Amino acid sequence: MAIASLSFLLIGFFFLALQIKAIFSDQLKQEYVGLVFEAIERAEAARTTVSEATQTRDIDDISAAAYQAARASLDNRLKTLAALVNASPFETSRIPESAISPSATLEDTRTLLDFTAAYWRAQRDRTTADMRTRLSRVADALIVLSAVLFGALMTALVMYSARNRQLAHESREFKQAALHDALTGLPNRRRLLDAIELAAAKSAQAAENGRPRKFAVLYIDLDGFKGINDTRGHRAGDELLVAVAKQFQHVLRVTDVVARIGGDEFAVLVQEFVNETQLAAIAQRLMKAVSDTADRLGVGFVTASIGIASCPDPISDHDRLIAAADEAMYQVKRTGKSRYAFAAPASSAAS
Repeated sequence: MAIASLSFLLIGFFFLALQIKAIFSDQLKQEYVGLVFEAIERAEAARTTVSEATQTRDIDDISAAAYQAARASLDNRLKTLAALVNASPFETSRIPESAISPSATLEDTRTLLDFTAAYWRAQRDRTTADMRTRLSRVADALIVLSAVLFGALMTALVMYSARNRQLAHESREFKQAALHDALTGLPNRRRLLDAIELAAAKSAQAAENGRPRKFAVLYIDLDGFKGINDTRGHRAGDELLVAVAKQFQHVLRVTDVVARIGGDEFAVLVQEFVNETQLAAIAQRLMKAVSDTADRLGVGFVTASIGIASCPDPISDHDRLIAAADEAMYQVKRTGKSRYAFAAPASSAAS
C-alpha cells in the first residue's frame, strides 16, 4: 500500500511538474506573440503612411521626400517583423525574403500582414486554450494530492507566484524600455505619439462642450552638437544630451511632455496653451536651457533651432503635428539657426 501510495505520489509530482513547466512555456509564448503583434501593428501603420504618401508624392519635392521616408520606414518595419517571426524559438510559419523585398506592392504587403496576423492570432488562441487545459489538469491533480502533499503544494505555489512576479517585473521593464529613451530616460517617439493622441481626444471632447482647447508640439534640434562629438568625443555629447534633457524637464510645466526623438532632436508636447505668445515664451526657455547647459558644461557654443506646430489651428490633423513642427524647425535651420518658427497651415506649405 505504501509502495502504491508512493508511486502514486511520484506520478502525481511528475505530472504536476510537466504541466507547470508547460504553463511557463506557454506564458513565454504569449509574450513572444505580443511582440509579434506589436511589430505587425507598426508595419501596418507604416504601410498606411506609404499608401497616403503615394497619393501626394508627385505634388512637390517635399511630398516626394516624405514618400521616400515612409517607404524606407515600411521596409525597416517589415525587416524587423520578418526577423522576429523567423527567429521564433518555437515552430512557426516563416516569412520569406521575397515577401519583404522593396519590389513588393502595398497590396502584397497588406496580404502578408493580414496572413501573419491571422496566423499568430491562431497561435495565441491555441496557446491560451492549452494554458486553460493545463491549469484545469493541475487543479484536479492538486485536489487529489492535497491530503498528503500540502507542504509540497505550498512550495509549488510559492515558486509559481515568484515566477509570475518575475514575469510581471520583466514585463514592466520591457514596457519602460519600449516607451523611454535609454540614454536620457525621457519618453521616446512612441510615448510622445500616445500622448498626442490623448491630447487630441481631450481637445475634441472640449470642443464638443464648447470650450476650445489647443495643444502644440515644439520640435527641437541642437545646433553645433555634431562638432562636440567630432572634437570632444561621443561621451561628451552624451553628457550634454542628458544634461539638456534634465534642464528641459526643469523649465517645462509638469503637464507638458518632453521626449527625445533621436540623436540631438527632442520634441515637447504642450498639452494646453492660450496663444502663440505663450508658445514663444516656452521656446525661448528651451533655447536658453540649451545654451546655458552648454556653457555650464564648457563644451562650446551650442544653440537650439525650434519648429512649432499647434492643433487644431493651423494644423487640423494631429497626426501631422510632429512632421509640421519638424519642417518648421528645418526652415529655421536653413535660414540661420538658433531661432524658432511657427508652422504654416498645410495648404500654405503646399503652395
